[in-house]
Amino acid sequence: MAGTFITFEGIDGSGKSTQLRLAASFLREQGCTPLVTREPGGTTIGLRLRAALLDATEEVDPLTELLVFAADRAQHVRGVLRPALEKGDVVISDRYADATVAYQGAGRGFDPSLITQIVTLATDGLVPDLTLLFDVSVNESTNRTTRRSNARNQLDRMDIEHSDFHQRVRQAYLKIAEAEPNRIKVIDTSGPVERTQERVRKILVTFLQGRGHLSTTG
Repeated sequence: MAGTFITFEGIDGSGKSTQLRLAASFLREQGCTPLVTREPGGTTIGLRLRAALLDATEEVDPLTELLVFAADRAQHVRGVLRPALEKGDVVISDRYADATVAYQGAGRGFDPSLITQIVTLATDGLVPDLTLLFDVSVNESTNRTTRRSNARNQLDRMDIEHSDFHQRVRQAYLKIAEAEPNRIKVIDTSGPVERTQERVRKILVTFLQGRGHLSTTG
């Protein structure tokens, strides 16, 4: 059986990480044990890069940010994603290449052709089979990240970006989804977590049943 690669995307505060955690637990209950990973930070090297990239006290040049994210992804693809997929596993990643198009491309303003070249090099052509894009207004995402940051008493570099930055990122994500409707499913996360999770489960069950990872009976 071929492996299946699923990514969860969205602006900060969209709820994607919470939804991923709930979805992974649900799938385990259904007899499917996914490999859960993330970017940046899905490898030992990636954890170190993540700490440096998201440190709010660290001044990181935009080009440095772009290239470090690419380095993290190259290690992730070759060390984690491809080996798992070759074994036939279901892999779910909290962010992947769409995040670079949205954050470094639209957010930082890098030329789309440069972004395409770097993404292609880092991913070695590996594209998700399914992407769930969690969408919420920038105002709501800001409220959520503020509450989260207050609870942790910690802000990361993305949390402190201006709202215009997050607007560009959100619009870029929606543009990607519009261009690839077969791969990307947009999920409104403005409502309760439980309602969003119900939608996530329906999409995942149907998709994974179709690929033979979940039973169609019971």
